[in-house]
Amino acid sequence: MSTGPDVKATVGDISNDGNLNMAQEECSKKGFCSVRHGLALILQLCNFSIYTQQMNLSIAIPAMVNNTAPPSQPNASTERPSTDSQDYWNETLKEFKAMAPAYDWSPEIQGILLSSLNYGSFLAPIPSGYVAGIFGAKYVVGAGLFISSFLTLFIPLAANAGVALLIFLRIVQGIAQVMVLTGQYSIWVKWAPPLERSQLTTIAGSGSMLGSFIVLLAGGLLCQTIGWPYVFYIFGGIGCACCLLWFPLIYDEPVNHPFISAGEKRYIVCSLAQQDCSPGWSLPIRAMIKSLPLWAILVSYFCEYWLFYTIMAYTPTYISSVLQANLRDSGILSALPFVVGCICIILGGLLADFLLSRKILRLITIRKLFTAIGVLFPSVILVSLPWVRSSHSMTMTFLVLSSAISSFCESGALVNFLDIAPRYTGFLKGLLQVFAHIAGAISPTAAGFFISQDSEFGWRNVFLLSAAVNISGLVFYLIFGRADVQDWAKEQTFTHL
Repeated sequence: MSTGPDVKATVGDISNDGNLNMAQEECSKKGFCSVRHGLALILQLCNFSIYTQQMNLSIAIPAMVNNTAPPSQPNASTERPSTDSQDYWNETLKEFKAMAPAYDWSPEIQGILLSSLNYGSFLAPIPSGYVAGIFGAKYVVGAGLFISSFLTLFIPLAANAGVALLIFLRIVQGIAQVMVLTGQYSIWVKWAPPLERSQLTTIAGSGSMLGSFIVLLAGGLLCQTIGWPYVFYIFGGIGCACCLLWFPLIYDEPVNHPFISAGEKRYIVCSLAQQDCSPGWSLPIRAMIKSLPLWAILVSYFCEYWLFYTIMAYTPTYISSVLQANLRDSGILSALPFVVGCICIILGGLLADFLLSRKILRLITIRKLFTAIGVLFPSVILVSLPWVRSSHSMTMTFLVLSSAISSFCESGALVNFLDIAPRYTGFLKGLLQVFAHIAGAISPTAAGFFISQDSEFGWRNVFLLSAAVNISGLVFYLIFGRADVQDWAKEQTFTHL
C-alpha cells in the first residue's frame, strides 16, 4: 500500500496536467466497463458468498435434525434421506438422492449452533476495519473470504465429529466473515470518486440481498434432492472460486492496478485529490466521541439494522404462520423481498449519484432524503401488515414493498461515514458493525418475546416497536447528520488520546 506522501505526489503530478474534465468524459463513456465497476461486481460476488455462508446452516438444520429419533447422545446420528420426496419430483431424482446423517440435537443445541456464528462478531469488526485501513483491504478481505469458504466445506465433517467442534468452526467462520464485511469499505476510499460513491458501494452491497435470495430459494431444494451436505459444499465452493478472482484482480489503489487505463486512473486520482484519505496509526478517539454527526450515523445503523434483523429472522415464520404456507413455498415467498431489495439497492445508488452529479441536490440533502424515504415508508407498511393479513397477495405486496423501499437507506445514512471521515473508513465501518450486531442480538429476542406472549397481537407489537425504533433513529439523523469531512478527520487538526 502506498504511503501518504507517495499518493499525494502522484495526485500532484496528475492534477498538474489539467485533464480532469477530459478524464471524466472518457470514463463516463466507459460506463460499467470500467475497472472500478468490475471491482464492485467482484465485491458483489464476495458479499453474495458470505451471506450464503451465513444463512446456509439455518436452511439446512431442519434436514440435519432427526425429529423422530429417540433421545440419545447430543451428536448421535442416523442415516436417512435428508427429507421425504414430494409427489411432483421426478423419479430419477430419487435414485440420486444422497443419504445424509441426521442428528438428535435438542432445540437448545440448535439455538447455540445457529447463534455461534455471532459469538466472535462483537470483537472482530473494529480490529478488522483498523487493520484494513492501515495495511489495505486486499489481504484482509481475501483472507476472510478464503477462511470462511474453506471452513464451510468442512461443516458436514465437523457435524459428524461433534457439537463442540462445529461450534468452534462456526465461531472462526463468523470472525472471518466480519473481516470481509468490514474491510471491504477501505477499498472505496481510494477507488470511489465522490460522484460515484453511492452506486459503487450499493452495487457491491447488493450481493448481500442476492445471497439471501438464492439461499432461501435453493437451500430447501438442495436438501430435498441431493442432501443437506451439498448446501455447504456448493456455497463453500463458490466462495473458494471467488478467491481465485479476488487475489489476482483486486488492488488497494488504482495507481497500482496493472489493467486500468491511464484515463480512468487519472479520473479517480484527480477526483479524490481534495480528500485526505491517508490512514494513520493513531485515532482521534476523544474527538470521535464528541462528534454528533458520527453519533447520528451510529444511531441510524443501530435503528435500521434493528428492523433488518427482525425481518431477516422472522419473515419465513410470518409467512408460514399467517399465509399457512408449507416449508418449500415459505422459502420461495420469503426470498421475494430480498431479490427485489437487491435490485432496488443498485437503482437507489444510481439515482443518488445522478442527483449529485447533476447538482440537483446537495450531498447532505441526498443522504437525509434517501434515509427518510427508506425509514418512513417501510415503517408505515409494516405497521399496516396485521390489518391486511386476510389477503395473501396484499401481505406479500407489503413485504416486497418494505424491502424495496428500505434499500434506499444504503445510499443514505448507511454510506454517510465515507463522507465525513474517509481517512478512518475501515475503523468506522468496524465500529458501525458493532452497533449493527448489537441490534441483531436484541431485536429477534424482543420479537420472540412479543410473539410468545400474545399470539394475536404479538406481530402487531413487533412491527410497532420496530417502526418506533426506526423513526427515532431517523429523527436523530435528520437533526445531527452531516456530509462534509469533519475537522477531526483532517490531518492538520486531529488530536489523539
